[in-house]
Amino acid sequence: MDRLIYTALTAMNAAMDRQRVVANNLANASTPGFRQEIFAVTAATLKDGSLEARAPARGNVRGADMKAARVVPTGNPLDVALEGKALIAFQAPDRQGEVYSRRGDLRVTATGVLENGEGLAVLGESGAPVTVPPGFAISLAADGTVLAADPSAPDGAAEPVDRIRLVNPEGSPLAKGIDSFLKVPGPGGQTGVLPPDLTARLTPGALEQSNVETADTLVQMIETQRAYEINSKMVSAVDEMLRNANQTL
Repeated sequence: MDRLIYTALTAMNAAMDRQRVVANNLANASTPGFRQEIFAVTAATLKDGSLEARAPARGNVRGADMKAARVVPTGNPLDVALEGKALIAFQAPDRQGEVYSRRGDLRVTATGVLENGEGLAVLGESGAPVTVPPGFAISLAADGTVLAADPSAPDGAAEPVDRIRLVNPEGSPLAKGIDSFLKVPGPGGQTGVLPPDLTARLTPGALEQSNVETADTLVQMIETQRAYEINSKMVSAVDEMLRNANQTL
């Protein structure tokens, strides 16, 4: 009986983990450039030479669904939609290494740093955050070049300041953790970097939407809740059986 309870308990834990992933996907259904997280459950069987009677189920985020999403024109010159499989390189939140995303709702901070709507600094070709002169009119070219025009200049010609670091993950390992950022897994928990893609292109004045299908995600949430409830009832049923057995004895 305890084996049945143990099996149901591990299934409940996996259902709770999946529920968190589904809830995160649903919460980001309207986040520009968001990539739906893929959840997987694996059995962690103990290999100690004895009978394999217990195998806990471990669930985690396996990766991201990189399927393209709908592109919507916005008219904002700092909004960009990436073409193909390209990604934008951003400075990691802890400023250690870089993370990748297709979120292109860019803006300029008061200090002149180019960042996206999530507050992540956009990296340039040198690997440092892209910084533009304060007060200059900023525009973006299709190859990721950042142009700045001095409004006080007679001709007002835009000059290149930097180029957004665009990368292509094709052929390279790419993982998505619980922090929702795309990273290159490395040894010892460190993160690697993707090589630059000089042929990558973007479309200014447009935004790619999230590829989360709201209806399908709601169905997944209901299925996960039912799976948890079924295993919870199984634990209650086994508990009742054990109580009856004890009373009979």
